[in-house]
Amino acid sequence: MFRLHDPFLRGQLAIAALFLSLGFQYATWAARIPAIKTDLDLSAAEVGVLLMAAGVGAAVSFPAVAWLMRRMGSRRLALLSQLGLALLLLALAAAPDYPVALLVMCADGVLVGCLNVAMNAQGAALEARHERNTMARLHAVFSAGSLLAALLASGMTAATGSVAAHFAAAAVLLVALGATARTGLLDEDAPAGAQAPAEPKPDRRRWTLPSRLTLWMCCAMVFGTVAEGAMNDWSALYLKDIARASAELAPLGIAVVSGMMVVARLFADGWRSRWGDGRVVLLGSAVAGTGLALALVSGGVAPALAGFACMGLGIAAVTPCVYAAAARQGSDALTLVAAMGTTGLLAGPPLIGFIAGASDLAWGMGAVAASAGAVALCSTRIRWTAPDPVAQGGATPA
Repeated sequence: MFRLHDPFLRGQLAIAALFLSLGFQYATWAARIPAIKTDLDLSAAEVGVLLMAAGVGAAVSFPAVAWLMRRMGSRRLALLSQLGLALLLLALAAAPDYPVALLVMCADGVLVGCLNVAMNAQGAALEARHERNTMARLHAVFSAGSLLAALLASGMTAATGSVAAHFAAAAVLLVALGATARTGLLDEDAPAGAQAPAEPKPDRRRWTLPSRLTLWMCCAMVFGTVAEGAMNDWSALYLKDIARASAELAPLGIAVVSGMMVVARLFADGWRSRWGDGRVVLLGSAVAGTGLALALVSGGVAPALAGFACMGLGIAAVTPCVYAAAARQGSDALTLVAAMGTTGLLAGPPLIGFIAGASDLAWGMGAVAASAGAVALCSTRIRWTAPDPVAQGGATPA
């Protein structure tokens, strides 16, 4: 039985609080988009631009996040950005008009980029320090945060229609999670006991082009997060409009995808130890793309749900594995890969919407299947670490 003073467990719980915070904060404001649309009297196009503002903020945050990681380290950056995201919920609830809401969402994208990089750097450092896999389980907590936010949104909506009251309650929970994380985060990004040679102080004004390996990781991350985000946002509508599911069955799309992703991420650290990250990503993304493509060709509700299950199962381990590989290339590589991941997650759903608008949603979901296939191709160009049976201890449930 683990004890709280176990350094691995203490770090795992603290970093998990960050992952829970990010999933919770993202899903909290996303769940109240209809209410925000009504409060600010927005059109459907304006809502789309509002959603894109977060993606733009994440995309342009890369230089700032890289600089902040070098200046502050992942621990301080994670805590500050997590607190900032709590405050931005209050700012969004209080936004008096559309331009202010756009600015808030753009700032949200920047802080999401900061927290995403910092918490994944902490997770990768924990793996390296203790030689135990945990990244996939941490990403499972992110998915659990989204589920928790959905439950809170449902309860608050039933109790009161006030977005401000809902976001205030969410902000209190986020502050509590930040306090929980504070005492257990790693002080340094490097593994404990690593005797790094003395190096000259880096020139912070200098910027170098990313390596070819980093660019392949960026591509894998973008395609993987586009597929992940689009499935969460469009699966219910596909079931209703294309598969002709009943109103009661349509919400099962998100439930199937999210449920399979959580289950897969709970077991994926063991798969990584047994087969290696590269094989997990290659086989998983191939299963995801092939399963969804066959479901789209077959048509119908049952094939669609089976295809969604394949997508959730196969795509779940992509982001944890790519983040871990990027962290081994240094903070700049991790920052760029994380920025591309956040951009794909936030910009993917609108992109699929544009494709669906030009044709229909079946073609849009076909693009999601193609994205998963692109991940498989990119994974063959990435240098992965070999399986480590010793690391399998990290897959033991904490």
